[in-house]
Amino acid sequence: MTAGLVDLHLHTTASDGYHTVPQLIEKITKAGIIAFSITDHDTFDAIDEAEEIARDKNLTFIPGIELSAYHEDREVHILAYYVDQTAKDFVDLLKYFKQERTHRAERILIRLKQHGMTIGMDEVMIEANGAPVTRPHIASLMLKKDYVKTFQEAFYSYLSNNASCFEPKVNISPALIFETIMQCGGVSFIAHPYNFSEDVLLYFINAGVDGLEVNHPSLSGEQRAFLKKLAKSYFLLTSGGSDFHGGQRDDYGNLGKFSATLSDIAAMKQRLSDKKPD
Repeated sequence: MTAGLVDLHLHTTASDGYHTVPQLIEKITKAGIIAFSITDHDTFDAIDEAEEIARDKNLTFIPGIELSAYHEDREVHILAYYVDQTAKDFVDLLKYFKQERTHRAERILIRLKQHGMTIGMDEVMIEANGAPVTRPHIASLMLKKDYVKTFQEAFYSYLSNNASCFEPKVNISPALIFETIMQCGGVSFIAHPYNFSEDVLLYFINAGVDGLEVNHPSLSGEQRAFLKKLAKSYFLLTSGGSDFHGGQRDDYGNLGKFSATLSDIAAMKQRLSDKKPD
C-alpha cells in the first residue's frame, strides 16, 4: 500500500455525525486518508456500507465503534476495533445502551422544558432517524426551534457536562467494557484521554485496556508525547484520528491532521492474533 494518512475515529449519520457513509468517504479520500475506521456511538449500522465502498475504492477499512463508561463519576469514551458484531454479549450490550440513551433523552427534555424549551420525544426520534439518540440530535432541534443561536450554545449553556440540563449516561464500568470487547474478539482504546491523570490511566491499564488514542484534536503536543511514552512503557497499542462529525461542529479542518499509522493497524492485528488460543 502506498503512503497515506490513517484516521481511526470518524462518525456518520448512523450516530451523531452529519454525513452519510458515502459523503464521509468522499471527504476523507480528498484529505489523503487511505485507511480509516468509522466509530459511531453504540452502533455498527454504518459498517457494512463502509466496507463495501472501501473495497471499491481500494481503501483499508477497520470496523470500529465508540462506547461510554464511567469511572469515579467521570465519563470515559472507549473505542473498540475488530469486534465480532454478531457476538450475543455485544449485541445485548448495544441494545441496552440504545434503550438507556432514549431514557436519558427523555430526562433531558424534562429539564429543557423547565427552561421554556418544549421539544417532544417524537421529534427527537425523527431527528435521530433510527440512530442511538445523542445530545447533538437534541441540540439540532434546539437550533431549529430558535431556542439557541448556535449549536455550540446548546451544548455550553444546556447540554454539556455540568450544564443546567445535563443528564449522565448509564453508569457502566470501563473494566466491564474492556472485558466485553476482549471476549468478543476486539481491542479496546481509551479515546481522547486529555483529562485523565496518570493514576487514572494506570487504573485503565490494570483493568485491561489494550491501547490509548495518542493523536486527537483535544490533545496538546505535550500530552501526545506523554501518552506515547506511557503506551511504550506498558506495551500498549496506539491509535489516532480526527473524531470528525461535520455539520454544525465545523471540524472539517481536522480531517487529515490527526492521523494514526499503518503500523498501528498492523499492531492491532498482531495483538488479536496473539490473543487467539493455540
